Amino acid sequence: MSAFTVILISLSIVFDFLNGVHDSSNIVATMISSRAFRPSMALGITATAEFLGPFIFGVAVANTIGNEIVDSSIITVEVLIAALIGAILWNIVTWFLGIPSSSSHALIGGIMGAVMVGFGISAVHFSGLYKVLIALFISPVLGLLFGFVFTKIIFFLSRRASPRINWFFKRSQIITAIILAFSHGTNDAQKTMGVITLGLVITKVIPIFKVPVWVIAISAGAIAAGTAMGGWRLIKTLGVKFYKIRPVHGFSTQLASALVILGASAVGGPVSTTQVVSSAIMGVGAAERVSKVRWTVAKDIATAWLVTIPTSGIMSAGIYWIMKTIPVFISIPK
Repeated sequence: MSAFTVILISLSIVFDFLNGVHDSSNIVATMISSRAFRPSMALGITATAEFLGPFIFGVAVANTIGNEIVDSSIITVEVLIAALIGAILWNIVTWFLGIPSSSSHALIGGIMGAVMVGFGISAVHFSGLYKVLIALFISPVLGLLFGFVFTKIIFFLSRRASPRINWFFKRSQIITAIILAFSHGTNDAQKTMGVITLGLVITKVIPIFKVPVWVIAISAGAIAAGTAMGGWRLIKTLGVKFYKIRPVHGFSTQLASALVILGASAVGGPVSTTQVVSSAIMGVGAAERVSKVRWTVAKDIATAWLVTIPTSGIMSAGIYWIMKTIPVFISIPK
């Protein structure tokens, strides 16, 4: 492997780890806030399921990211490095501020920014890009809708139940949380797999785009390790600031989110777990009472969603320009 290939793989692991830290809140916030599980237990269960997810549900999303949105015969590995650095920097900024922005948006924005500056619009496969953008922007709408509908159904079915039903919703979250963690590992870890495999194709380490088992393992391991660390700032945002989460809210949120993410993964659509879970939380709260949701928090998060792609794109474009200008980068063996 060339020096640039090693750098690419290292940065991919860092991005994947930070993705796990950033997105751990999406999986565990509701079951911690509803007091279904202790934080350490919730994070441990989630990390294990996330590691296993890609091995069970395949790599369709990795194929979309690495094989369908840019032309591997034109771009260079430096483009991918710049994209990853831009996405990593944006993830660190939003993590520090406690804003649950989208790592998926940051990566897509980073790739587009670096590719456009380096090789122009001809290097972009717009059919694949449209597929990615449609998945990213429709999935939160589905999360909101599914959360709302599932909660209405649950309230109707349990309308004559005693307060003991709260025990059922509390304990049932171990099932919905595992399913949601499987879906997160399946979808989010594959984005890193796609970038690494694309880099291996570009540098001719492998002849065709086919995700190696070792790439699946290190990507799944990195996101699982990040999840185990926990993103406590973001857990507070998702688990407390929208409204007071009860067991029924956690159960409905996890079920709705998992179905949306697994459905997208099955067709190779990369989605933002942050967006889907945040939207599902709002849908679940609105099903009980629209005024229950603190919509000002949702507005702040929506603003972060909208600025992530262009901001990470600009950052990655600038980083790529620096890499092509400063001698230390030019002198690295390719």
